[in-house]
Amino acid sequence: MARKSGLLLFLQLLLGPALVRSSCPLPLVLNTWPFKNATEAAWRTLASGGSALDAVETGCAACEREQCDGTVGFGGSPDELGETTLDAMIMDGTAMNVGAVGDLRRIKNAIGVARKVLEHTTHTLLAGESAAKFAESMGFVNEDLSTETSLALHADWLARSCQPNYWRNVVPDASKYCGPYKPPSILKQDCSAHGETGANYGHDTIGMVVIHKTGRTAAGTSTNGIKFKIPGRIGDSPIPGAGAYADDTAGAAAATGDGDILMRFLPSYQAVEYMRNGESPTTACQKVISRIHKYFPKFFGAVICANVTGSYGAACNKLPTFTQFSFMVYNALKNEPVEERVDCI
Repeated sequence: MARKSGLLLFLQLLLGPALVRSSCPLPLVLNTWPFKNATEAAWRTLASGGSALDAVETGCAACEREQCDGTVGFGGSPDELGETTLDAMIMDGTAMNVGAVGDLRRIKNAIGVARKVLEHTTHTLLAGESAAKFAESMGFVNEDLSTETSLALHADWLARSCQPNYWRNVVPDASKYCGPYKPPSILKQDCSAHGETGANYGHDTIGMVVIHKTGRTAAGTSTNGIKFKIPGRIGDSPIPGAGAYADDTAGAAAATGDGDILMRFLPSYQAVEYMRNGESPTTACQKVISRIHKYFPKFFGAVICANVTGSYGAACNKLPTFTQFSFMVYNALKNEPVEERVDCI
């Protein structure tokens, strides 16, 4: 009897790791907002043998083509001059390599250009007109990103005296009139902070995290930013550690929301570091949100997190009209991408 028990224990120890691997929830695709087609595109890439980096690029590119919620890709979020510009980033958590573009003009596939920055330069971020020229040199087509929808949005904004906008401490009074604006000779102190009104948020950046079945990680983002931004503005999305971050030794994360506030706290990097120190993905996300809330209690934002074992979580900052955050999950335990929700804190 003792020999049988010993043999059974030996077999359990021998087969245990294999059994664990077979039930492991990897690979994993996780992305902000209910952008299901993006999740499916990334999963198909993994299923066909693609890398985590390939999956992130494919998933974000799907959202760019579909103009997800009008906040990703061409034809959305015109700036003050009526032009749509794009920000994107992609990060390889194995090599700790990043490619990103900001204020990209007249090129539709921003995440594709970011991948070219990663693969064909030693730089991390290219911006503005020079980023567009780089994209053209890589074979991307120069084309107008405006559509009838984005032009109508801009015309309506002008008709509403350029409200809302992102100016302060200027003349004429930016809360009542359009510009051009200039600083007054004696600045009148304005303690208001952009992002504290909570009036202009909505679905935002696609942020995507992929954990390959081998444990390799990647993360990325793509967005056309905020409506009626000051030309030249770049948000958190293309900033490593802010918009997204990946590290094979810990996990990956991505953020969405008010980029001007989020980028001050490097939430994606911070979430990965919390996971490195042993926190669960859910707790890591919650700690990041709580840290920002301490300074900006009315900020709009959410974070998704995943560790290298395939565990995942999310958190968001609770506002009167933003009490739940939706995100997409697809892993080896699911037959299709599933929309999950988390209550904001």
